[in-house]
Amino acid sequence: MATVPRSPAASAGLQGARCAACSVTVYPADEACPRCGGPADPAALSGTGTLWTWTVQRHAPKSPPYEAPDGGFAPFAVGYVELAEGVRVAAVIDVDDPADLRIDMPLTLHAAPGDGVPRARPVPVSAVEEEVS
Repeated sequence: MATVPRSPAASAGLQGARCAACSVTVYPADEACPRCGGPADPAALSGTGTLWTWTVQRHAPKSPPYEAPDGGFAPFAVGYVELAEGVRVAAVIDVDDPADLRIDMPLTLHAAPGDGVPRARPVPVSAVEEEVS
C-alpha cells in the first residue's frame, strides 16, 4: 500500500484524505476514494466533533499484540466521534467514568503518529459555554 503524504497541518492531529472528484473525506488517509475510486488528496481534519456512539471494553484484548499495563487490565470506553467534516473516527475515549458519556457530547480527538488508535476527550464545559455565547 502506498503512503499518502502528510500535510504540514496534520503533524499535530488527524490526517485524512479528501476526494477531488466527489468530496468524500476519509480517515485514515488513503490515496483512493472509497466511493468513486478517484484520487484523494491529503487533508488535515479538525479534531473536534461529537460522540456518535460508544461502548465499554470490559475484557482484555487478545495477547499478542495487547500488552497489559503493570496494574492489569482496566475497562475503557471506545466509540465513534463524528467530525465537522462528516467523518466518523473510532477512538478510545478518555473519561474517568463512562457513565458520564452522552451521545452528541462535544469531544476533541488526537492521533499522534505511531500512537495507534486515536484518543478522544470531552471538551471542558467552560469551552462549550464560551462557544455558545
